[in-house]
Amino acid sequence: MVSSRSSSFYCFKVVRYDIDFACGIESESVLANAASGMAVHDDCKLKFLELKAKRTFRTIVYKIEDKQVIVEKLGEPEQSYDDFAASLPENECRYAIYDFDFVTEENCQKSKIFFIAWSPDTAKVRDKMIYASSKDRFKRELDGIQVELQATDPTEMGLDVFKSRTN
Repeated sequence: MVSSRSSSFYCFKVVRYDIDFACGIESESVLANAASGMAVHDDCKLKFLELKAKRTFRTIVYKIEDKQVIVEKLGEPEQSYDDFAASLPENECRYAIYDFDFVTEENCQKSKIFFIAWSPDTAKVRDKMIYASSKDRFKRELDGIQVELQATDPTEMGLDVFKSRTN
């Protein structure tokens, strides 16, 4: 059963789409933004592609600012896991990419690209809701993510967690 609130919310989105479409705004971006109301800065995708293809960075930390996801920090290839973990704010939500290098049981060097949705318990409820509702739309922009982690404290994204998710 659909509540009246959710159906009126749906109608609002349809009307917004029709207005944007009538104004000549590209339909693909309207549909993508209609789900969360959040835009993604082009730099987010470009830096991710550099990490994926050229391994220019070890980490990327993204933040939502003025209803747009932007790149906040880039971690050099030599950056340690501890440096990465320390770069996430204690009381604020973030999205992060971590390029995790590991050695298989067959002694082969490999890596996996992790997407971390960092939402500490001490963050504001409104921020947690904004990050949670925008996460899937943002992840779709980053083609090549291999593993996703949700973390509310550092123990949920420790090196042991990364290692356990490489199988």
